[in-house]
Amino acid sequence: MANWITARNGQSIPLENIPVLPITLFCEETTSLIKKGLRPVQFFGRPSSLHKNNIILTAVMADDKKNNLQISSSEVKTAYESITPNAPSMHLFEREVLEQTGIKPEGHPFLKPVRYEHGKEANTGKLKDYPYLTISGEQTHEVAVGPVHAGVIEPGSFRFLCHGEVVYHLEIQLGYQHRGVEALLRQGSPLNMSNLVESIAGDTTIAHTWSYAMALESLLEVRVSREIEIIRLIALELERIAMHLVGLGGISLDIGYLPGASFFGRLRTIIINTSMRICGSRFGRGMIRPCRTLFQIDDNMKAYISDILDKLHNDIEIIKDLFLNSAGVLARLENTGIVTTEQAKDAGLLGIMAKMAELPLDCRKSHPYGLYNEIKVEPCTYHHGDACARAMIRVIEIDQSIDIIRKALLFKAKPADADVTKNTLKPSHAVVSMVEGWRGEVSHMIITDKDGQIEHYKVVDTSFHNWFGLALAVRNNGISDFPLCNKSFDQSYCGYDL
Repeated sequence: MANWITARNGQSIPLENIPVLPITLFCEETTSLIKKGLRPVQFFGRPSSLHKNNIILTAVMADDKKNNLQISSSEVKTAYESITPNAPSMHLFEREVLEQTGIKPEGHPFLKPVRYEHGKEANTGKLKDYPYLTISGEQTHEVAVGPVHAGVIEPGSFRFLCHGEVVYHLEIQLGYQHRGVEALLRQGSPLNMSNLVESIAGDTTIAHTWSYAMALESLLEVRVSREIEIIRLIALELERIAMHLVGLGGISLDIGYLPGASFFGRLRTIIINTSMRICGSRFGRGMIRPCRTLFQIDDNMKAYISDILDKLHNDIEIIKDLFLNSAGVLARLENTGIVTTEQAKDAGLLGIMAKMAELPLDCRKSHPYGLYNEIKVEPCTYHHGDACARAMIRVIEIDQSIDIIRKALLFKAKPADADVTKNTLKPSHAVVSMVEGWRGEVSHMIITDKDGQIEHYKVVDTSFHNWFGLALAVRNNGISDFPLCNKSFDQSYCGYDL
């Protein structure tokens, strides 16, 4: 396509090769690609280097069938015609553009702030003035939950519009602790940002750090060693297993199935302790660094991991059989919090929340990276789109991840770092990197300036796509079903609030 440049996951391209379209054509073509089945990965604005006060809008669309990315851009001064009415999956991206740049998508049906970044009050208004939807009529009422929650849960406001006990709509307002992560990633040495990237979403440490490392390695023209690829794959799949066990334990607790809560919690501990055995951190901090590795998985460690996987497999078969054949469990999960396939597609849901509705979205297959080019992964899908489907995807993916790690343990490689001969990133280039975290795809995009410094850094966590799916799931359910729906989605507050 002449108006779009084609790239692969983790492939850097010259900025001058990204087309700059008239804004009307840019919006029309973005809409057209979404209607053809492509999905938005990145959509953001950044200051134009040529025209003061203008904004460059950049769109990155994933073609999962052709295994590539389509990238284009447009320059705009004040406003443009919103894409959202014809492509609902763009609604949060366009709201974020207004928040961050002041460029208004005219005709957007739900134009409210995504976050409240310091110094952007002119674009977003004040947090206390957030325009919640309201409901009126006999037997209708509103229920406010949050933003302060019990325990260590981060702040988020949930406003239920109800008729009796039935939820008509849930409005989710996040962004209470805007941390300015993307701005911080544009400061200092690009190679020294690993600790910051690891804190984007603490339960998705490996996925985000791998995406960051992949992008930098592309801009440095570095190909990492087989040893590094093995470590990264094992680390990512251990993270996936651990967090799926957390999710299943949380679902069990919310429905009062205490054997599952205890059993899944115990199994999760042996997995995160395996990560700690490798790198000293239960959450995998320090495991991945651009162009190098600080740790090795030698034959003794491989034998240890293999033994842990055997124990996990034996134990999880027991609790899986009990969990999935319990009449009480199934009665609470089945037909609770349904999201249809059409809704999931229109909303742009990813990962577990797409797979539960029979959408096989998994960038380990559609946009493979590292050893996933050799170890093929078939997306695990389920039907119904309810809480039971969300639990089933976790169960199936645990078995799949065990198999993937076992295959990776068979690869032989000598410990070695990449040979880094460059100190600066390729100037005036852009790269998009995507990694399938346990929730789903996370993506990082880096744009460099003429001196090889980071001009713009954009992060999209899975939760950015999926929080609205929770609002869809609770519609026409009893308000008492919200805790279960919420836990079965298990989205990140901090991954959303960058």
